Amino acid sequence: MPGTHGPLNAFLDLRQMPVANAEFGPLAGLRLAVKDIYDVAGYRTGCGNPRKFEQAHAAARTAEAVQLILDAGARFVGKTQTDELAFSLFGQNSHFPFPVNAAAPDRVTGGSSSGSAAAVAGGLADIAVGSDTGGSIRAPASFCGLIGLRTSHGRISLEGAMKLAPSFDTFGWFAGDIETYELVGKLLLGRDPHQHPLNRPLSIGWLDAFVSGPTEA
Repeated sequence: MPGTHGPLNAFLDLRQMPVANAEFGPLAGLRLAVKDIYDVAGYRTGCGNPRKFEQAHAAARTAEAVQLILDAGARFVGKTQTDELAFSLFGQNSHFPFPVNAAAPDRVTGGSSSGSAAAVAGGLADIAVGSDTGGSIRAPASFCGLIGLRTSHGRISLEGAMKLAPSFDTFGWFAGDIETYELVGKLLLGRDPHQHPLNRPLSIGWLDAFVSGPTEA
């Protein structure tokens, strides 16, 4: 099982192999980090678990959504650590030194996309791929002062990604500025196929009942 490298413990210490990217495109010149639940051609996918890493074979092809980012010109700079099997929101995997939250070094990065958040917050990557099943983009983005949202389920391909809870899993990414975040969003989301007008708010009564007062509402 690899360790980590760099001052923020964001990246896995793996033998670096060339990963092709387009020379031109909307993301040309931007650095891309990839959470280690996504396949990258030539690399083993460990998902934060030593046994899984040892038993894995090098991926023959890169995860579909990650490949789209590479084809748009982003340059791969490494695979980032994750909570073990992406199953936590703290960003603390006992198999690795914990990633450092550059925005608040005495606080956790949040997880499970911990290394990806640490890489962008610390200026080691411009874009970092993560995933959100129960908050694994939203929590680290909040903790590390980054932009990161949960995408609509099923809008972006998860081909080549570890499955955690397929009916909840979504692809996500971090950026430090909205312009970069939007560039990736336009690339991956494309045209919105939704045809129904959004002309009224939706509410769920039993959830609203948990709100304790007008300020919270």
